[in-house]
Amino acid sequence: MRVLLIDDDPHIRLVIAQELLVDMRINLLAQAGSMKEGRRLIAQYEFDVMLVDLNLGDGTGFDLIENMKSVRPMAEAVVISAMEDEQHALHAFELGATGYLVKNSWFGSFPQAVLQVVNGGASITPNLARRLLHRLDHAQGEAHSTTPSGCENDKLSEREKEVLKMVAAGYTSAEIGSRLAVSCHTINTHIKNIYRKLNVRTRAQAVSFAAHRGLF
Repeated sequence: MRVLLIDDDPHIRLVIAQELLVDMRINLLAQAGSMKEGRRLIAQYEFDVMLVDLNLGDGTGFDLIENMKSVRPMAEAVVISAMEDEQHALHAFELGATGYLVKNSWFGSFPQAVLQVVNGGASITPNLARRLLHRLDHAQGEAHSTTPSGCENDKLSEREKEVLKMVAAGYTSAEIGSRLAVSCHTINTHIKNIYRKLNVRTRAQAVSFAAHRGLF
C-alpha cells in the first residue's frame, strides 16, 4: 500500500515512519511537515492512503483532506491527532476521511490502520469509537421522541441500521457478513442502499450523517 505521511512534529513523524517501514506491505512514498508541502506531495504521487495531522503550521489537516479528495478521490485519508474529540472526528469523516487515530493511544498499529481502510473498513481509536457510538445511541433516543413517522429516521431498514452501526465500529464488509451470516456481496448491497438513501458517497459520510440525524 502506497502511503503519504504529513505531520509537523518531526519526532512523531519519525516514530510513525519507522512503524510503516517495518511492514513489507507498506510503501512509504514521502513525508511532509506542512500543508504546502502536503499539497505538493498529493499532486506529485499516486498513493492509496494519506496519514495526516490536523494541526499543521501553515494550515489544517481538514484542508489537506479536502484537497486530496478533489485531486485523488479514490485515496483514503486517516487523521492522526492529539485531540480525542468527537466534533473533529465527525468533521473529518464529513470531508471523506475513513480513520481517526489519537496519537498517544495508537502507536504500534499504524500499518494495521492503513490496511484496514484500504480493505474497506474504518480505523478509529477504540475510546473515540465508543464515544461516537454512545453519541449515536443518544441521538437515537432523541430522534425517537422528536422525529415524526415518515421522516429521515424511517429511511433505513432495521438490517441497514445494523450494518451501518457495524461500519461505524470499524468492521469491513467481510467481517460484517461473517457476523450476520450473509455474503460480503449482500453487505455491499446494503451499504450501496444506505449511500443512496442518505445521499452520501463514503462510509464515513454515512456514519457522520447518522450521528447528526439519529438514524440508529
